[in-house]
Amino acid sequence: MREILERLLAFDTVSHRPNMALMDHVRALLEGAGLTVTLVPDAAAGKANLYATTGPMGGGGVMLSGHTDVVPVEGQDWTVPPFALTEADGRYYGRGAADMKGFVACAIEAMLLAARRPLKVPLHLALSYDEEIGCMGVRSLIDLLARAPERPRFCIVGEPTGMQVATGHKGKVALRATCRGREGHSALAPLALNALHLAGDFLAAVRRVQAEVAATGLRDGDYDVPYPTLHVGKMQGGVQVNIVPNHATLDFEIRSLAGEDVAGLIRRLEAEAEAIVAPLRGEFPEAAIVVERLWDYPGLGTPTDAEVVRFVQGLTGANGTMKVAFGTEGGLFDQRLGVPTVICGPGSMAQGHKPDEWVSVEQVERCRGMLAALVERLEAGF
Repeated sequence: MREILERLLAFDTVSHRPNMALMDHVRALLEGAGLTVTLVPDAAAGKANLYATTGPMGGGGVMLSGHTDVVPVEGQDWTVPPFALTEADGRYYGRGAADMKGFVACAIEAMLLAARRPLKVPLHLALSYDEEIGCMGVRSLIDLLARAPERPRFCIVGEPTGMQVATGHKGKVALRATCRGREGHSALAPLALNALHLAGDFLAAVRRVQAEVAATGLRDGDYDVPYPTLHVGKMQGGVQVNIVPNHATLDFEIRSLAGEDVAGLIRRLEAEAEAIVAPLRGEFPEAAIVVERLWDYPGLGTPTDAEVVRFVQGLTGANGTMKVAFGTEGGLFDQRLGVPTVICGPGSMAQGHKPDEWVSVEQVERCRGMLAALVERLEAGF
């Protein structure tokens, strides 16, 4: 496992870069052990998903799922090489060690172990790209699996949960508000329509809606933030200070609980946008704030008494369940493929996306133990 992890961390698979070198390496490892491996490349052939199977055909089996892309390291103060394995103080350091190449290394090792055992039920491995930018890459793999004659019976997504069994996370929709005004010289600013000012007014509207949702909306106490959240992450516009800008954009998101009327929230924000610009159109007919949907992924809400939950609890020895604040590909496997899914993997997201990212050796060993128990169950027929 350590050798596999060391090699995985050495690949710079930040989302805007190709991952094909890593996937070719993993494919060679797995095919060398006799596994059936399929790559699902993107249109540019610089990235790919990977799907591998060992054991008998049919029978559903269990799928281990992980993503291979990582977030950037630029602007972060690393004290160890980000794209190398550093082991110190009972920790494995490196970009992606926690999120989530630590699990991926354990899953690959489990596949190699399973290839040497007489399984009665198959084990599958699904590795994706572009998870960090909206769970985008895995969708072509899901399309492939949807056309297959049989699908996995269960899925374990190995995002970091401290090896607890997580049954849920919020869904997310990313949106953009495009604001159009009228340019002018800043000396005559009142005669123009500042698009950045429109964006600021819309930002205030987003905050008002957030306050209402937090006070009166749906709640789920299993989450650290127990209500849906609206968050503005980026605002752009303007050329220089003496020009009134005629164009600005504001990127924001909605993270929703199960049962939330997301479409209704978007309609509410569109109404707020129209209320901002409608009084201005007499003088500035071009005034507009247009809200568009960029991308989304569904939440995960596996019942705590589901068979997949009991099965994975049996592998880990855990009794309870949790929900995670971050999104995963689990909702896509569950809702678009119909495969019951839980999240369970080593480490904590508190160490992810930070300089000197790490996962503890103890957590990795617990993950290896869970996956070894899984292989034994598949050999015994589940």
